[in-house]
Amino acid sequence: MMVRRSWLGLIVAAGVALTLGAAAQAQNASAPYFPPAGAWEKKAPAEVGLDPAKLAEAVAFAQERESTREMDFSDQERIFGSLLGSVPTKRAKTNGLVIYKGYVVAEFGDTTWVDPTYSVAKSMMASVAGIAVRDGKITNLDAPVGQTVKDGGYDSPRNAQVTWKMHLQQETEWEGTMFGKKDDFVGKEAFGEGERKPRELQRPGTHYEYNDVRINRLGLSLLRTFKKPVPEVFRDEIMDPIGASNAWKWVPYHNSYVEIDGKKMPSVSGGTRWGGGVWINSWDMARFGYLWLRGGKWGDRQILQPDFVKAAVTRSAHGPDYGYLWWLNTNGKNYPGLPTTAYGARGAGSNTITVLPEQDLVVVWRWHRGNEAEFVKRVMAAIK
Repeated sequence: MMVRRSWLGLIVAAGVALTLGAAAQAQNASAPYFPPAGAWEKKAPAEVGLDPAKLAEAVAFAQERESTREMDFSDQERIFGSLLGSVPTKRAKTNGLVIYKGYVVAEFGDTTWVDPTYSVAKSMMASVAGIAVRDGKITNLDAPVGQTVKDGGYDSPRNAQVTWKMHLQQETEWEGTMFGKKDDFVGKEAFGEGERKPRELQRPGTHYEYNDVRINRLGLSLLRTFKKPVPEVFRDEIMDPIGASNAWKWVPYHNSYVEIDGKKMPSVSGGTRWGGGVWINSWDMARFGYLWLRGGKWGDRQILQPDFVKAAVTRSAHGPDYGYLWWLNTNGKNYPGLPTTAYGARGAGSNTITVLPEQDLVVVWRWHRGNEAEFVKRVMAAIK
């Protein structure tokens, strides 16, 4: 009897083990894949339920739409105005990545080339603001920035009204000069083809304007809040945890250094309009986009708070379908033909990251012409 009970116990135990093992496998199968540092698993399109022919057609479409920007950046000052920082001597040709269900299913062009990503840096700066919220350095996005930042930039009656949220939604109407560039964008020498006619400023929080001078004011305000350079916060709190390479860099202007607690620190821009900005390859851009696709979570670590991510991709009151420095598609106009839940980061050139939560899709496409939705909707057509 003892022997029989022993064998019975073994059989029962084995059955339990098999059941638990099957449950664990099922759980692992449903858990999102997160690529480790230095590697990203690739899968053939058919393995994840994509139509290989249609995906190949989408990639061929993207490869044929090279950007009209000069390869040597010789058009930089004509387009944007006098430089404050450096630009590379040569850029890559059009290239990109398609990430579906967490796996690389398509790659084209030189995706390892480190290039300026222009205003994609704005979405990265918004993420740094998200870290400030997570860590309690910003306790209320609706609070005036001047309550925290005391450097004179928010002392005027107008600027004293500016809140963190207004900065993130580009609705500050902040007035002033940053590193030699005035907020009004008047003057061809300073602003190139981007110069604007003078206009009357509106009350802060009531008018949207895409304005790099004001974004640079946000960058300086974040630096003063952290008392640590924004690129270091971005590296330590976001890029290193998601396994990004060490090839990217956030380049300051030549004249954008300030003193904090006796130390000279760089204040960085939200783009490469006047040089500098985030220089990065497509793989690291894809990791950044994938972090947002996963709601600010990487593996078992919640890097950005879910409430912040949700607010960041919620349409602002006055913007052109705009969140916290992210482009949205709520009304279907920014990304024609894509779901209204799609959103993305956009930089001149074009350098783009498009995130489609419902389709579990991230698409990086760099140095192209035309709306990135034209490529992404062709990728969507490959989803069976």
